[in-house]
Amino acid sequence: MEFRGVMGGIYRLSEWIMRLAGSNLLWVICSSPFLFFLVMRFIFGQPGFTANDILQANWGMGIMAPFTLFPATAALFTVVRKWVMGEGDVSVFKTYFRGYKENYKQSMLGGFFYTLLFIIMYVDYTVYMNQFPNLQLLGIVMLIFLLVLFVSLFNFFAMIAHYHMKLKDIIKNAILLSIVRPFRLFSTLLGTVALLFIGTKYPVLFVFFLASGIAWFAFFNFYGMFLKMQEQSEKQALADEEKELKADEQIVIGDQSPTEQAQQINVEKQPTSMNENVKKSLTKNKER
Repeated sequence: MEFRGVMGGIYRLSEWIMRLAGSNLLWVICSSPFLFFLVMRFIFGQPGFTANDILQANWGMGIMAPFTLFPATAALFTVVRKWVMGEGDVSVFKTYFRGYKENYKQSMLGGFFYTLLFIIMYVDYTVYMNQFPNLQLLGIVMLIFLLVLFVSLFNFFAMIAHYHMKLKDIIKNAILLSIVRPFRLFSTLLGTVALLFIGTKYPVLFVFFLASGIAWFAFFNFYGMFLKMQEQSEKQALADEEKELKADEQIVIGDQSPTEQAQQINVEKQPTSMNENVKKSLTKNKER
């Protein structure tokens, strides 16, 4: 009996290794044009190469990212979403390419938006920090914006995989959620940095496990945040309903003056916070 338990555990472990490796390999293949220029960027950073070589590699990455990296990553999040939600037995190959096909247009257009913003902010950052010493504070501000934009990418891919939502709403909520719920997102960022650090020690992980591991951890964090927001919205809806019932009871009983009753009926609603707006937007949209 104990031997069977050990063998069952080994089988499940090997199954998960195959899932992670398979999805990671699909991501590497589909985003290979971008990864090619990324590798060349690191090579051109070595002594003996010119600034023009580095610039060409940067342009190659910028052009390839919307067409290859973003759709490939959105498809990878489609796979890990199934795992996080308890559907571990789905076909990795079929799920990946179904997500790739369904989300290609949205992820590509979102890729153009993010790539353009990254380029603008990165150029501003380098100019302020290197050419205008008196304006380095603005360079630091640009660096903070770059960090927020990078962190919002985790939300962007998770929302594409999880919601039927318009692209403008996905981008808006991805950025706003990074601002109003920063701690969980920065925990994702720290986890990503830790996995990347391990990847530098063991480069084989880049090919077989790194991207799928980061995507799984990022969606796991996002889904936990989504469930918490959904629970809070349900509690708030119940509380609002209870208040309305009490107000109706007071009006029926008649223990208030006509003036007070009018005020009760026509009470002005308080403006909702940015956090509440994001919460409502995410919980009301249809999941995939």
